[in-house]
Amino acid sequence: MTSFQELGLSDGALGAVKRLGYENPTPVQEQAIPAVLQGRDVIAAASTGTGKTAAFLLPTVSSLKRLRRGPRAPRILVVTPTRELAEQISFVSYKVAKACGQYTTVLYGGKPYGPQIRELRAGTDVLIATPGRLCDLIQRGVVNLGSIEVLVLDEADRMLDMGFLPDVRRIVDLVPEERQTLLFSATIDKSVRNNLAGLLQDPEVIQIAQRGETSKIVDQYLLPVAQSEKPELLKCLLDEKGHDKVIVFARTKMRAEGVAKMLKDAGYKVECIHSDRTQGQRRNALNSFRKGKADVIVATDVLARGIDIPSVDYVVNYDLPDMAEDYIHRIGRTGRAGQEGFAVSFVSGNSLKALKAIEGLLGKEIPVMRLESYDLDMSILGTTSRKGKPKQKKGASKGKKQPAKYNYEGWADLRNGKGKKKASKDGAEKGSGKKPKDGMRPGRKSSGKATKSQESSRDKKARGQASGRTRSMKRPKRSGSSPQGTRRPGMKSSGLRGRR
Repeated sequence: MTSFQELGLSDGALGAVKRLGYENPTPVQEQAIPAVLQGRDVIAAASTGTGKTAAFLLPTVSSLKRLRRGPRAPRILVVTPTRELAEQISFVSYKVAKACGQYTTVLYGGKPYGPQIRELRAGTDVLIATPGRLCDLIQRGVVNLGSIEVLVLDEADRMLDMGFLPDVRRIVDLVPEERQTLLFSATIDKSVRNNLAGLLQDPEVIQIAQRGETSKIVDQYLLPVAQSEKPELLKCLLDEKGHDKVIVFARTKMRAEGVAKMLKDAGYKVECIHSDRTQGQRRNALNSFRKGKADVIVATDVLARGIDIPSVDYVVNYDLPDMAEDYIHRIGRTGRAGQEGFAVSFVSGNSLKALKAIEGLLGKEIPVMRLESYDLDMSILGTTSRKGKPKQKKGASKGKKQPAKYNYEGWADLRNGKGKKKASKDGAEKGSGKKPKDGMRPGRKSSGKATKSQESSRDKKARGQASGRTRSMKRPKRSGSSPQGTRRPGMKSSGLRGRR
């Protein structure tokens, strides 16, 4: 196995390797570092947790010339889609840059502009930024990209999915044409090749992970469940499989908040992360989870990429993602750095299409997990051929039919008009339960005589005619009545008439 010393890194970069705790290079680092040191453009595809960040930071920062302190434009630009990824990259960059005598600045939204502008004006060597905040500062005339020597596009496919292509093109137009371009991502699909491959010149393609490939040490399972039963199933899963270091992914921000509240009410220590949370709240949630103060973290796909959280026991897909590729990034949060893990996905009737797309991407069928404390409804999947059939309900035996909850004997005959009881002489059906109408018993014809209720109504009408007040006699409408004397429909009267 090749060591870091054999890759041609500088002494400063090798010192950073020790500080970061790396022992041997990963496959993507072993192939990418020599190519970057040679000055070639690189397209690298590797699954999450394989050390892509160090693969581009170690060679680029170590080969950067030292300049005098003072105002200076950045020479390395790393563009990444989310704030969490920017912080994750900066964690590695600070250690590598310090060992090599360089300075790092990070730009992302959710923070005041003032401190970031002051850092840029003071001078920096490595600039790590999200597209939105970088374009904002470019428009303010604060950022100068005229000295960029190396442009790194990290998680390129995610940037395209999030609609950052116009911002990326604007940034690329401001960067010198004579530069080195590095494109790193977990997946390199047609969209990336069609939109971004033209930015590179004769790139070396490093394909560590094929499209749809997942970590071999992450086991994957399904749990079929109705949408309304998901909260109960999640609690059973956490109680049975453990609730230390678990990430639960939800599709929307509201769903994430709802799941987090439900788990808190059930007594679990939970944190929640989504795009509406401030950067400080998201950072505190991640730190709380890393330090063990929180057992479960509920998140949207904001947490699905690039965030390095060690020792995650397993991942739960409370909702399947809309895009099959996001499933790979989600389950990549466990089984990192050689540690084992597993992923469980809740599948309801409205997510069967998403499941089919995921299994098509993986090229295999995901088995069903068996739980001792919960009986699964396999009919949701529309098949019973999957492995890992759920445990049968108590009292059920193979080949025996369960007694019906209600007795339906004779219901069909009654519905079809058979088996009715004989009617009595007056034509009323015994036990029909129907209330008589207008004082008449069922089945009796009108004799022309008025009933007591009819007589009372006629008496009232007669009394009304005698007093000169009948329904046909309506009060004449006033002409030219003012708006104040007019009541709106549905408005209660105050007892006061409007002015004339």
